[in-house]
Amino acid sequence: MSSQPYFETVKSFADVPITGDGVETCVFLEASEGLVQLFDLLGSGVFGFVQSDIKGNIGGVRTRYQADSSRCSTLENLVRSEELLEDRHGTGCLIRLTRGLTFLCRALQHMQNDHSIELHVCFKRSYDEVLRHHHTFFVRSLAAVAVRAAPYRRDFYTRIGQGAPMEKLDAELSKWLSGLDVIVKRLKGFIEGEGYGRI
Repeated sequence: MSSQPYFETVKSFADVPITGDGVETCVFLEASEGLVQLFDLLGSGVFGFVQSDIKGNIGGVRTRYQADSSRCSTLENLVRSEELLEDRHGTGCLIRLTRGLTFLCRALQHMQNDHSIELHVCFKRSYDEVLRHHHTFFVRSLAAVAVRAAPYRRDFYTRIGQGAPMEKLDAELSKWLSGLDVIVKRLKGFIEGEGYGRI
């Protein structure tokens, strides 16, 4: 584990460029890969299925980007570049990745907005809002067990803070979440508004 606070070791979603063409693909993927490390800080394989799904979807988006980086410089252009293709794997991966990012964003927003609730409550609320309606009864049952295994709030803060002052940690988390929130809302609006899928 790093001796630096988590948010100093990964690319922030607040630093992902957004232009008139959309969200810059390469920097977005770098920030998303950093997010995967956050799941490791939750400990004991909590949400391993979400982490695995996010990793796989990052890989799918990256594969599409690398296949035609000039046409896929933004996430929106990546999706548009697949419109005429029979295989729209990159689009499907981006949709699922956006769901996973939205899930984590909402959970951490709940954690920041209400300091009196434990992490498992935050993740349960977020799961119900974002992912539950996409899953079968069996997967919902697994998610319920995973949610209960979330660490205590204070333990999670200790893991991501690595001794940094709480004020600094809260400020960095707020900045990171704000950037992520802008991106997932933008992607949701684009994907659903253009009829590419549902987040």
